Amino acid sequence: MADGRINEFRRGELRFPVVDSGPLDGPVAVLLHGFPQTATSWSKVAEILNGNGIRTIAPNQRGYASGAAPKRRWAYRNSELVADIRELIDQIGGPVHIVGHDWGANVAWSIAGLHPDQVRTLTAVSVPHSAAFIRAVLTSDQARRSWYMLAFQPPKIPELSIRLRPAFFDAMLTKTGMTAEMVAQVHTDIIDTVGLTGPLNWYRGLPFANRRGIKRVKVPTTYVWSDGDTALGSTGAHLTEQYVDGPYRFETLSGASHWIPDERPAELAQIITETIGSG
Repeated sequence: MADGRINEFRRGELRFPVVDSGPLDGPVAVLLHGFPQTATSWSKVAEILNGNGIRTIAPNQRGYASGAAPKRRWAYRNSELVADIRELIDQIGGPVHIVGHDWGANVAWSIAGLHPDQVRTLTAVSVPHSAAFIRAVLTSDQARRSWYMLAFQPPKIPELSIRLRPAFFDAMLTKTGMTAEMVAQVHTDIIDTVGLTGPLNWYRGLPFANRRGIKRVKVPTTYVWSDGDTALGSTGAHLTEQYVDGPYRFETLSGASHWIPDERPAELAQIITETIGSG
């Protein structure tokens, strides 16, 4: 493992800022954020994990940092998102414990499936295994819940709409369970800083995803879902264990919204700590 703090990592010409905290000699957990948040979304959880003796490394991912925001949507295909975090793990000197929420969970599932030698344990939050999600889209109300994934596909139009009608976007986030403070953080960290094109390009990169990159997971895995999640239903959550061959734990947080790291940091940190201890 790297024996000093890191405040960024590089992949080619791209520069990704990193929040590195906790004991340098502790087990390393890489924390991956989702849309539309940055590494700051892990602050509460990281503080607790650090107190539990765990070092946390939380990057701002591709599109969420001015130094790592390619413009074309194909640059946001899943293989590139995974390669970014593989580079971070290599620079840390892995293997590591990997934790992801929302889109970060999707990346975490992919890394655990494709590169199990680099992952000690996986904790996926909110988003199920990709194969389970696809089955849920075809067999449940998941397609209706995921309407925004289609709405975000056209270039420039979503950004223009949000810029002209910010209250509509804010209301959409509030409806999913974000507090006024969290919505304000989205404006500060993303809309007013790097803009929405990079984050939205994660959705626009979906047509370039390679289905052959969806693998079964063999590492010790915990999946955390909340029954108040408006974006992700129970079907994908319950199907996920069918795609994990290693030790598996499924946790449901009753009454929580999609934003588990912000809303239930103590419970989530405890689950992550137990998962890391099992690996």
